[in-house]
Amino acid sequence: MLARQARPGRPRWRDTHLGATAIGLAVGLGVFFQVAAGTAQAPVRNAEPPPAASAAATSPTIPPAPAYPLKVSANRRYLVDQNDRPFLIVGDSPQTVIGKMSEADAEFYVANRQRHGVNALWVHVMCRDNETCNRDGSTPDGIVPFTKPGDLTTPNPVYFRRVDNVLKIAAAHGMVVLLTPVETSGWLETLRANGEGNAFAFGQYLGRRYQDFPNIVWMHGNDFQTWQDPADDTVVLAVARGIKSVDKNHIHTIELNYLNSASLDDARWEDLVQLNGVYSYYPTYAKMLDEYNRGNFKPIFLQEANYEFERNGNTDGGSLPNLRRQEYWTMLSGGTGQLYGSHVTWTLPADWKLMLDTPGISQLHYMKTFFEQHRWQDLIPDQKHAIVVAGYGSPAPVGRGSITTDTYATTAATSDNRLAIAYLPSLREIRVDLSRFPGAVQARWFDPTVGTYRNIGGARFANAGISKFVPPGRNHDGDEDWVLVLEAD
Repeated sequence: MLARQARPGRPRWRDTHLGATAIGLAVGLGVFFQVAAGTAQAPVRNAEPPPAASAAATSPTIPPAPAYPLKVSANRRYLVDQNDRPFLIVGDSPQTVIGKMSEADAEFYVANRQRHGVNALWVHVMCRDNETCNRDGSTPDGIVPFTKPGDLTTPNPVYFRRVDNVLKIAAAHGMVVLLTPVETSGWLETLRANGEGNAFAFGQYLGRRYQDFPNIVWMHGNDFQTWQDPADDTVVLAVARGIKSVDKNHIHTIELNYLNSASLDDARWEDLVQLNGVYSYYPTYAKMLDEYNRGNFKPIFLQEANYEFERNGNTDGGSLPNLRRQEYWTMLSGGTGQLYGSHVTWTLPADWKLMLDTPGISQLHYMKTFFEQHRWQDLIPDQKHAIVVAGYGSPAPVGRGSITTDTYATTAATSDNRLAIAYLPSLREIRVDLSRFPGAVQARWFDPTVGTYRNIGGARFANAGISKFVPPGRNHDGDEDWVLVLEAD
């Protein structure tokens, strides 16, 4: 989490839109404000619906509650529940919930996120002051995680009952928790001091305690910058292996280093990792596609990229267009979902309850609804440009480029070519080979800022030849990105 500025040596957090050093949010009548330097305020564009005549709004759907725990699909490309229903990860990243919230506050938070379509939460079992929690890792009411400070062999049952209850709150709202047992940006020194044996024993404690909690994915690491040091990797692995030795029910993943990494970059984790997480502050399609093309591929999701209301040193900020690019690039590059993040929801300032209903989380919900209306799990990235044959632009190399200026158009299609989806970050003409489709084609533009469609033309297009498509001007928010949806009879 490069922009988590409680950590030494990180560039100070700045307001994404205005370069300020503080955030001020006034919520009233749906208006959301960010504070610029000094006292000036500027509104963040809200996601109010467009005039009815210009588009047909999408209708949110409520899929059946997942039957946890999650597992890997038969083709190893996405996650499914116990009934083999595809599971699209649409997560939030309130890592500090246990260290900064009461149980009542956790209930309030989780209920809010459920209303926004969130089905996954990234939570740390323990957090410290590097993440704005208490230095000793205690809860807001003073419960410490270990009866002997820093000794992994002395877990405090009262503390872990708090962890239990947060997991149960999430389960009651149908959510899976990506649970970090020992997050490495704040607790690595503790792991080193305890050594491999105690780390393994702590993992066994967690595995025994949580093996029958169905709504867990174990997510290790967190800004694990030193994973290539064998000594550091060994103690983190020991926790994971301890969990795995007694908990056979849950899948594992790990977040490695910023600015660009994937779980499977660390070969020592290959036998443990069943969900491959990408962490990138660069154009996300590049690393996603690189992982999609691995010989030893596993389901991929976007663990972390830019957060709403943050800007990271030498990377792009969490403006709304950048967030949407990350999201749609991910889903059209083989992703089984992603985690959204916000400066508000991981730092949890005193007035966080007034700051939850932001444009970024609303637009994430539109993205979820959009893909759930289509066969997202069957989409295959069109890396050879067989569908969009011209106008797609030039892709950035892995670990290079700028999200803000990158305009590469990603496309994905189902194997039967009855559905193709292209994301255009900027206004331009593209050309589509309609002869690839098995029947007449319905073409629509989807506005990702408000979740609405616009039909193209008055009738279906014949499935012959190459046709030009141009977005209908700027979208509702005044930005240039659109999604082209092509569906064959």
